[in-house]
Amino acid sequence: MKKVASLKYGVVFKKAFCDPEIFTAFAQAMIGRPISIDHVETEKEFDPPIGHVKPRFDLFAEDSEHRLIVDIQHARLNDHYDRFLYYHCAALLEQVASSKNYRPPLTVYTVVVLTSGDRHQRDIAVVDFDPHDLAGKPLQEVSHKVIYLCPKYVSEATPEPYREWLRAIDDTLDEEVDESQYAQGIIQKLFESIRRDHLSPEERARMIEEYHQEELQQTKFEEGVKEGKKEGKKEEKQFIAQNFLQKGIAPDLVAEATGLSMAEVSALEEARNS
Repeated sequence: MKKVASLKYGVVFKKAFCDPEIFTAFAQAMIGRPISIDHVETEKEFDPPIGHVKPRFDLFAEDSEHRLIVDIQHARLNDHYDRFLYYHCAALLEQVASSKNYRPPLTVYTVVVLTSGDRHQRDIAVVDFDPHDLAGKPLQEVSHKVIYLCPKYVSEATPEPYREWLRAIDDTLDEEVDESQYAQGIIQKLFESIRRDHLSPEERARMIEEYHQEELQQTKFEEGVKEGKKEGKKEEKQFIAQNFLQKGIAPDLVAEATGLSMAEVSALEEARNS
Protein backbone atom coordinates (compact mmCIF):
# COMPACT_ATOMS: atom_id res chain seq x y z
CA MET A 1 0.00 0.00 0.00
CA LYS A 2 1.21 3.49 -0.86
CA LYS A 3 0.42 6.64 1.12
CA VAL A 4 -0.69 9.37 -1.27
CA ALA A 5 -2.32 12.79 -1.19
CA SER A 6 -5.97 12.80 -2.21
CA LEU A 7 -6.83 13.88 -5.75
CA LYS A 8 -9.94 15.61 -4.39
CA TYR A 9 -7.67 18.56 -3.58
CA GLY A 10 -7.10 20.94 -6.47
CA VAL A 11 -3.46 21.50 -5.57
CA VAL A 12 -2.78 17.74 -5.66
CA PHE A 13 -4.75 17.16 -8.87
CA LYS A 14 -2.86 19.95 -10.63
CA LYS A 15 0.48 18.67 -9.32
CA ALA A 16 -0.17 15.26 -10.87
CA PHE A 17 -1.87 16.19 -14.11
CA CYS A 18 0.31 19.15 -15.06
CA ASP A 19 2.89 16.51 -15.99
CA PRO A 20 2.54 16.39 -19.81
CA GLU A 21 2.92 12.60 -19.95
CA ILE A 22 0.21 11.97 -17.33
CA PHE A 23 -2.07 14.64 -18.82
CA THR A 24 -1.67 13.24 -22.33
CA ALA A 25 -2.41 9.65 -21.31
CA PHE A 26 -5.46 10.69 -19.28
CA ALA A 27 -6.83 13.02 -21.97
CA GLN A 28 -6.33 10.43 -24.74
CA ALA A 29 -8.21 7.85 -22.69
CA MET A 30 -11.08 10.26 -22.05
CA ILE A 31 -11.54 11.63 -25.59
CA GLY A 32 -10.61 8.47 -27.47
CA ARG A 33 -8.14 9.94 -29.93
CA PRO A 34 -4.37 10.55 -30.07
CA ILE A 35 -3.02 13.91 -28.96
CA SER A 36 0.44 15.42 -28.52
CA ILE A 37 0.94 17.68 -25.49
CA ASP A 38 4.30 19.04 -24.36
CA HIS A 39 3.12 21.79 -21.98
CA VAL A 40 0.21 22.03 -19.51
CA GLU A 41 -0.90 25.33 -17.98
CA THR A 42 -2.58 25.58 -14.58
CA GLU A 43 -5.19 28.18 -13.60
CA LYS A 44 -5.38 29.43 -17.19
CA GLU A 45 -7.40 32.60 -17.89
CA PHE A 46 -8.22 34.38 -21.13
CA ASP A 47 -7.27 38.03 -21.34
CA PRO A 48 -9.48 39.80 -22.25
CA PRO A 49 -12.16 37.59 -20.70
CA ILE A 50 -14.95 36.06 -22.76
CA GLY A 51 -18.41 37.11 -21.56
CA HIS A 52 -19.29 38.63 -18.21
CA VAL A 53 -17.59 35.96 -16.07
CA LYS A 54 -13.87 35.21 -16.29
CA PRO A 55 -13.34 31.43 -16.19
CA ARG A 56 -10.18 29.99 -14.70
CA PHE A 57 -9.29 26.55 -16.04
CA ASP A 58 -7.54 24.17 -13.63
CA LEU A 59 -5.55 22.50 -16.42
CA PHE A 60 -5.27 23.73 -20.01
CA ALA A 61 -3.27 22.35 -22.93
CA GLU A 62 -3.23 22.51 -26.72
CA ASP A 63 -1.71 20.76 -29.66
CA SER A 64 -2.11 21.62 -33.35
CA GLU A 65 -5.66 20.21 -33.48
CA HIS A 66 -7.08 20.09 -29.96
CA ARG A 67 -7.72 22.42 -27.03
CA LEU A 68 -8.04 20.32 -23.88
CA ILE A 69 -9.40 21.51 -20.54
CA VAL A 70 -9.50 19.43 -17.36
CA ASP A 71 -11.26 20.72 -14.25
CA ILE A 72 -11.52 19.13 -10.82
CA GLN A 73 -14.43 19.78 -8.47
CA HIS A 74 -15.00 18.15 -5.10
CA ALA A 75 -17.79 20.32 -3.65
CA ARG A 76 -21.23 19.11 -4.73
CA LEU A 77 -22.54 22.35 -6.15
CA ASN A 78 -25.88 22.80 -7.84
CA ASP A 79 -24.56 24.39 -11.03
CA HIS A 80 -21.58 22.31 -12.13
CA TYR A 81 -23.22 21.24 -15.40
CA ASP A 82 -23.96 24.84 -16.38
CA ARG A 83 -20.72 26.19 -14.93
CA PHE A 84 -18.44 23.96 -16.99
CA LEU A 85 -20.60 24.26 -20.09
CA TYR A 86 -19.93 28.01 -19.81
CA TYR A 87 -16.19 27.33 -19.45
CA HIS A 88 -16.32 25.12 -22.53
CA CYS A 89 -18.15 27.74 -24.60
CA ALA A 90 -15.65 30.41 -23.55
CA ALA A 91 -12.84 28.18 -24.85
CA LEU A 92 -14.71 27.91 -28.15
CA LEU A 93 -15.55 31.60 -28.51
CA GLU A 94 -12.02 32.73 -27.66
CA GLN A 95 -10.82 31.16 -30.92
CA VAL A 96 -13.24 32.97 -33.24
CA ALA A 97 -11.60 36.23 -34.29
CA SER A 98 -13.78 37.27 -37.23
CA SER A 99 -17.29 36.89 -38.62
CA LYS A 100 -15.64 35.60 -41.80
CA ASN A 101 -15.06 32.23 -40.13
CA TYR A 102 -17.06 30.87 -37.21
CA ARG A 103 -15.30 27.51 -37.12
CA PRO A 104 -12.78 27.34 -34.22
CA PRO A 105 -9.41 26.09 -35.49
CA LEU A 106 -9.04 23.75 -32.49
CA THR A 107 -11.52 21.12 -31.34
CA VAL A 108 -12.34 21.73 -27.67
CA TYR A 109 -12.70 18.94 -25.13
CA THR A 110 -13.58 19.82 -21.55
CA VAL A 111 -13.21 17.04 -18.98
CA VAL A 112 -14.79 17.66 -15.56
CA VAL A 113 -13.87 15.35 -12.67
CA LEU A 114 -16.50 15.37 -9.89
CA THR A 115 -14.76 13.54 -7.07
CA SER A 116 -17.57 13.66 -4.48
CA GLY A 117 -20.27 12.39 -6.82
CA ASP A 118 -23.41 13.83 -8.37
CA ARG A 119 -27.15 13.57 -7.87
CA HIS A 120 -27.56 11.57 -11.09
CA GLN A 121 -25.07 8.90 -9.92
CA ARG A 122 -23.58 8.26 -13.37
CA ASP A 123 -19.93 7.36 -13.89
CA ILE A 124 -19.67 9.16 -17.27
CA ALA A 125 -21.91 11.71 -18.95
CA VAL A 126 -21.22 13.50 -22.25
CA VAL A 127 -22.43 16.71 -23.88
CA ASP A 128 -21.87 16.08 -27.60
CA PHE A 129 -22.10 19.18 -29.76
CA ASP A 130 -22.42 17.30 -33.05
CA PRO A 131 -25.90 17.76 -34.59
CA HIS A 132 -27.86 14.61 -35.41
CA ASP A 133 -30.97 13.80 -37.39
CA LEU A 134 -34.23 12.64 -35.85
CA ALA A 135 -33.07 9.04 -36.08
CA GLY A 136 -30.09 9.93 -33.89
CA LYS A 137 -27.49 9.67 -36.67
CA PRO A 138 -24.71 12.24 -36.15
CA LEU A 139 -23.78 14.57 -39.00
CA GLN A 140 -20.07 14.58 -38.04
CA GLU A 141 -19.87 18.34 -38.37
CA VAL A 142 -18.93 19.39 -34.81
CA SER A 143 -16.48 17.43 -32.64
CA HIS A 144 -16.50 19.52 -29.44
CA LYS A 145 -17.48 17.67 -26.24
CA VAL A 146 -17.87 18.14 -22.51
CA ILE A 147 -17.22 14.96 -20.52
CA TYR A 148 -18.34 14.71 -16.89
CA LEU A 149 -16.64 11.98 -14.83
CA CYS A 150 -17.74 10.74 -11.39
CA PRO A 151 -15.11 8.29 -10.09
CA LYS A 152 -17.37 7.43 -7.13
CA TYR A 153 -19.69 5.48 -9.46
CA VAL A 154 -17.09 3.47 -11.40
CA SER A 155 -18.07 -0.18 -11.79
CA GLU A 156 -17.36 -3.27 -13.88
CA ALA A 157 -19.81 -1.85 -16.41
CA THR A 158 -17.61 1.22 -16.91
CA PRO A 159 -15.75 0.69 -20.20
CA GLU A 160 -12.00 0.72 -20.48
CA PRO A 161 -9.91 2.81 -20.71
CA TYR A 162 -12.13 5.02 -18.52
CA ARG A 163 -12.42 2.42 -15.78
CA GLU A 164 -8.82 2.19 -14.64
CA TRP A 165 -8.37 5.97 -14.53
CA LEU A 166 -11.61 6.49 -12.58
CA ARG A 167 -10.70 3.68 -10.18
CA ALA A 168 -7.28 5.22 -9.65
CA ILE A 169 -8.68 8.69 -8.91
CA ASP A 170 -11.30 7.30 -6.55
CA ASP A 171 -8.70 5.09 -4.85
CA THR A 172 -6.64 8.11 -3.81
CA LEU A 173 -9.51 9.80 -1.95
CA ASP A 174 -8.77 7.92 1.29
CA GLU A 175 -5.04 8.75 0.84
CA GLU A 176 -3.92 5.15 0.40
CA VAL A 177 -3.68 3.05 -2.78
CA ASP A 178 -2.81 -0.53 -3.61
CA GLU A 179 -0.68 0.07 -6.68
CA SER A 180 -0.52 -3.66 -7.44
CA GLN A 181 -4.14 -3.43 -8.67
CA TYR A 182 -3.18 -1.22 -11.64
CA ALA A 183 -1.51 -2.48 -14.80
CA GLN A 184 -0.67 0.78 -16.58
CA GLY A 185 2.75 2.25 -15.95
CA ILE A 186 1.33 5.77 -16.32
CA ILE A 187 -1.04 5.09 -13.39
CA GLN A 188 1.97 4.06 -11.33
CA LYS A 189 3.64 7.33 -12.29
CA LEU A 190 0.49 9.20 -11.21
CA PHE A 191 0.59 7.55 -7.77
CA GLU A 192 4.31 8.25 -7.41
CA SER A 193 3.82 11.93 -8.25
CA ILE A 194 1.35 12.40 -5.38
CA ARG A 195 3.12 10.42 -2.68
CA ARG A 196 2.53 12.21 0.58
CA ASP A 197 6.24 12.51 1.32
CA HIS A 198 6.72 14.19 -2.09
CA LEU A 199 4.55 17.20 -1.26
CA SER A 200 6.33 20.52 -0.78
CA PRO A 201 5.57 22.70 2.28
CA GLU A 202 3.67 25.10 0.00
CA GLU A 203 1.57 22.27 -1.44
CA ARG A 204 0.80 20.97 2.04
CA ALA A 205 -0.27 24.44 3.13
CA ARG A 206 -2.63 24.81 0.15
CA MET A 207 -4.04 21.34 0.74
CA ILE A 208 -4.74 22.20 4.40
CA GLU A 209 -6.41 25.45 3.30
CA GLU A 210 -8.67 23.52 0.92
CA TYR A 211 -9.44 21.04 3.70
CA HIS A 212 -10.51 23.81 6.07
CA GLN A 213 -12.72 25.40 3.40
CA GLU A 214 -14.39 22.03 2.84
CA GLU A 215 -14.75 21.51 6.60
CA LEU A 216 -16.34 24.94 7.00
CA GLN A 217 -18.85 24.20 4.26
CA GLN A 218 -19.65 20.83 5.82
CA THR A 219 -20.14 22.45 9.25
CA LYS A 220 -22.55 24.98 7.82
CA PHE A 221 -24.41 22.20 6.06
CA GLU A 222 -24.66 20.11 9.24
CA GLU A 223 -25.92 23.13 11.16
CA GLY A 224 -28.57 23.55 8.49
CA VAL A 225 -29.49 19.87 8.82
CA LYS A 226 -30.00 20.28 12.57
CA GLU A 227 -32.01 23.43 12.02
CA GLY A 228 -34.11 21.72 9.35
CA LYS A 229 -34.86 18.79 11.68
CA LYS A 230 -35.65 21.10 14.57
CA GLU A 231 -38.14 23.19 12.61
CA GLY A 232 -41.22 21.15 11.81
CA LYS A 233 -43.22 23.57 9.69
CA LYS A 234 -43.07 23.01 5.95
CA GLU A 235 -42.73 26.75 5.27
CA GLU A 236 -39.61 26.88 7.43
CA LYS A 237 -38.14 23.86 5.68
CA GLN A 238 -38.77 25.52 2.34
CA PHE A 239 -37.07 28.70 3.55
CA ILE A 240 -34.00 26.72 4.66
CA ALA A 241 -33.99 24.83 1.34
CA GLN A 242 -34.06 28.08 -0.61
CA ASN A 243 -31.06 29.35 1.36
CA PHE A 244 -29.15 26.14 0.59
CA LEU A 245 -29.98 26.37 -3.11
CA GLN A 246 -28.79 29.98 -3.23
CA LYS A 247 -25.46 28.81 -1.82
CA GLY A 248 -25.12 26.29 -4.65
CA ILE A 249 -25.69 23.12 -2.60
CA ALA A 250 -26.87 20.19 -4.71
CA PRO A 251 -30.66 19.51 -4.60
CA ASP A 252 -30.26 15.92 -3.39
CA LEU A 253 -28.30 17.15 -0.37
CA VAL A 254 -30.88 19.89 0.23
CA ALA A 255 -33.65 17.29 0.21
CA GLU A 256 -31.71 15.12 2.66
CA ALA A 257 -31.06 18.06 4.98
CA THR A 258 -34.59 19.46 5.08
CA GLY A 259 -36.75 16.38 4.73
CA LEU A 260 -38.42 17.78 1.63
CA SER A 261 -38.92 15.55 -1.39
CA MET A 262 -36.79 15.94 -4.52
CA ALA A 263 -39.90 17.16 -6.36
CA GLU A 264 -40.43 19.89 -3.75
CA VAL A 265 -36.79 20.94 -3.90
CA SER A 266 -36.87 20.97 -7.71
CA ALA A 267 -39.98 23.18 -7.64
CA LEU A 268 -38.20 25.63 -5.32
CA GLU A 269 -35.19 25.65 -7.63
CA GLU A 270 -37.34 26.31 -10.70
CA ALA A 271 -39.13 29.15 -8.88
CA ARG A 272 -35.78 30.65 -7.88
CA ASN A 273 -34.47 30.53 -11.47
CA SER A 274 -37.62 31.89 -13.09
